[in-house]
Amino acid sequence: MKNKQYITTTLPYVNSKPHVGFALEIIRADSLARYKKLIGFDVFFNTGTDEHGMKIWENAKNENLDVQDYINKYADEFKNLKNILSLSEDIHFIRTTDKKHINAAQEFWKLCDKNGFIYKKNYKAKYCVGCELIKTDSDLKNGLCPDHPNREIEFIEEENYFFKFSAFQDKLLDFYKSNPNFVVPGFRFNEIKRFIERGLQDFSISRLKTKMPWGIAVPGDDSHVMYVWFDALVNYISTLGWPDDKDNFSKYWENGSPIQYCGKDNLRQQSAMWQAMLMAAGIKNTKQIIVNGFITSEGKKMSKSLGNVIDPYKIVDEYGTDALRYYLLRHVHSFEDSDMTMEKFKEVYNANLANGLGNLVQRSMKMIVSYEVDISDLNFDDHEPILSFHKKHFDEFDYNKILNEIWRLIGDLDVFIATEKPFKKIKEDKESAHKDLYYIAKELNRLAISLYPFMPDTASKIQNYLTNFSIPDEALFKRKE
Repeated sequence: MKNKQYITTTLPYVNSKPHVGFALEIIRADSLARYKKLIGFDVFFNTGTDEHGMKIWENAKNENLDVQDYINKYADEFKNLKNILSLSEDIHFIRTTDKKHINAAQEFWKLCDKNGFIYKKNYKAKYCVGCELIKTDSDLKNGLCPDHPNREIEFIEEENYFFKFSAFQDKLLDFYKSNPNFVVPGFRFNEIKRFIERGLQDFSISRLKTKMPWGIAVPGDDSHVMYVWFDALVNYISTLGWPDDKDNFSKYWENGSPIQYCGKDNLRQQSAMWQAMLMAAGIKNTKQIIVNGFITSEGKKMSKSLGNVIDPYKIVDEYGTDALRYYLLRHVHSFEDSDMTMEKFKEVYNANLANGLGNLVQRSMKMIVSYEVDISDLNFDDHEPILSFHKKHFDEFDYNKILNEIWRLIGDLDVFIATEKPFKKIKEDKESAHKDLYYIAKELNRLAISLYPFMPDTASKIQNYLTNFSIPDEALFKRKE
């Protein structure tokens, strides 16, 4: 029986087109899903869209659109990432306006309420619509949210339902102690532990329907809708069919070591709020949370609200899908913030893809085919022994290091060709030249298998050249002037 693995991204808001920051998250999650499948796991890979909340309600009104029409337009943009970014064919896509998700969120609420972790009270708070989060004075800089400095902080004063987050301080700390690799990287884990140790405040989980109607109805109280974060976090189990499909939920959540990807601005929600909610409902916690840094632009966070985003669609149109996947996986730090410009992207593309990988494959296949080297006994399906070389870094979710290892292999092959000169040796010692070229073909196959989780289209092309014994009709990556 296959081992089970559940992998999910966060669900991005559908308040504008996808940007390269979410592309980073979903490509990393996809690379892990592909790797796990190659080594024999039964994988459930989830993504989708978060479609409720004040921000979406406001944007739809500003565009004079019905909210459902507004979210449908942008949800399609995110759904199309499956093709644009060459994501796994069997990826699951959930929308928080799906009926099954709405039912699951309401059942989850009922469980938390039944277990005594929901209550109602009047309160006043400062609120950032950009984050859809309550803010304390210590969270603000010059009275503004650091992540959304272009938005004024709003003041809320109303009666809401609250989640007893404060009841979970010790439970969360005990859970963290028992699971020392729960948050990756470790410095993010230390950050959330310090947050919990300072003490927890209960948080609001509803909004008055008269003020903000776009949300899931609170069970038993039609005058309130669920707070967007409470609703959206439930997607991680509603996508599995919870609470109705008990077999699927048991297979992938209870027995599938759930791994969640997120950005560092989601650390609190994923590793603390959601974990406390799961405890409140009596459901097993997530296995691991993997936290990405931000992609910045000239030192500032890249975000839709600041208008400084890089459009992944445009990059793919000009450079191709695997060029974007390569750059994000190798040249954006696995855990820290990284600055990205199109000038740097082009420089890396020409040096490492057009002149590097592409040139190596082109000239190697030309020699192998032209000199009629017998490579018919190559094993193209022997994935595990080859991928085991990268296992340590996969287990640490450090894709920078894996891609660096792969590019060392490319460099070694270049050196081998330059040193052994099979193109000259073929005239004097055909047998020796054929041995050299067979070795190169074998290494190209190893290269393709190693690349498959990260650059699946390129990996498939390399293996097709080998299996069909063909010279590429055109360069894998055309140089950009």
